[in-house]
Parts: sequence; C-alpha cells; structure tokens
Amino acid sequence: MITADAVTTYIRQVFPDAAVTVIDKTGTQDHLIVRVTSAGFSEKNLLDRHRMVYQALAAPMKDGRIHALEITATTPDEVK
Repeated sequence: MITADAVTTYIRQVFPDAAVTVIDKTGTQDHLIVRVTSAGFSEKNLLDRHRMVYQALAAPMKDGRIHALEITATTPDEVK
C-alpha cells in the first residue's frame, strides 16, 4: 500500500513541475490510476512517457507497494 502523497513525491522527484492525480482504483491502495502532466514529456512518445513514470515509481513497484498501475502522461499543451 502507498499513499497518493507518496506517489506524488516519487513522481515530482523526476518531474518537479508535474501536476499529479492519483486514484485508488480498488480501495486497496496498491492498484492505482496515475495522471501526470509535465513539460518533461515534450518530444516523447507515449511509450517513452510511460517508461519515465514507471522509472519514477520503480521503488514502490519493486517492493510491492504498487501492484498495478494505469498511467496517463500528457504535456501541458495537450491538456489545453
């Protein structure tokens, strides 16, 4: 289990400008929907963006605090 604040902290260590939304998909705090908006995704394709988010969350993924992760990764321009 991991809190939304902890997930946000991990992501902001890699993407300091990120707007992060974390949704607990099942109520168990280990199946998460994560939405990240960051200028750091500019010039990156969708697969690379997802890899970047997975890398930011590598520790809680490896130790089992996150079991499943659904990612949406956008740039600020894509949100407008």
